[in-house]
Amino acid sequence: MAIASLPMYDLPEARAATDAWWAGLARAFRKEGVADVPTDLVHDGHYHEPWRAPDLLFSQTCGYPLIFDFADVLRPLATPCYAVPDAVGYTYYSHLIIRADDPAQGLEAFRGRVAAINNWDSQSGMSALRHALAPHARGGRFFASVTETGGHRASMAAIVAGAADIAAVDCVTFAMVGRHTPRALDGLRILGRSARVPGLPYVCPRSASADLVRRLRAGIAHAMVDPSLAEARDALLITGAVNVEREDYAGIGSLEREAAEAGYPTLA
Repeated sequence: MAIASLPMYDLPEARAATDAWWAGLARAFRKEGVADVPTDLVHDGHYHEPWRAPDLLFSQTCGYPLIFDFADVLRPLATPCYAVPDAVGYTYYSHLIIRADDPAQGLEAFRGRVAAINNWDSQSGMSALRHALAPHARGGRFFASVTETGGHRASMAAIVAGAADIAAVDCVTFAMVGRHTPRALDGLRILGRSARVPGLPYVCPRSASADLVRRLRAGIAHAMVDPSLAEARDALLITGAVNVEREDYAGIGSLEREAAEAGYPTLA
């Protein structure tokens, strides 16, 4: 039996909308003649696990693992567009988040302090922050320490609690948290934003046939205009999708190279 997952914006408070969105996508895929479409999403376990599963049909990933660790197993299909001011078309920024009462006015003020990142293979939480700080690093270092929290919301909570001083948070995640749990943003402010990159794409196995890719893309397009899915799309801030290829994500590799060339290859 094939499996599917949508782990990137799977907030517990929006789980019903995520499941409803998948039900609509699955219905559209079946209408396009896609065989063995799972009824339910995989929500449990590490979000990486489905990406290497031999029976994966459909998922959503971050652009960083797409072009690095999972380049040999995942193929991008289409990237959703979101009703978020800093998500323009199928691109997005990360917000550089600090405590609301921190007097800092620029990144230089965070030298020798503590950063929080969601994961080491995250474009929005790690690579975006590294690229933003590369001009300020000295001898390949900037922070006193970097702590991995396991998720953007955990990074935000660490800042509020004083366990970290700054983090880069995907603007879509920030907007979804603001919509579904607005009090989680209390005590935070946006210092700036990262470089713009393509957003988080829907993917299928790289081994998928051209025919399956065509059917999946057609299903995504139909789900995006299905009136019965309007409530789910609204809850998830989804407004549409743009078909993409791996080459559209080359800019993410460029950001990593630019940081390395500036002498800051590793966030530290």
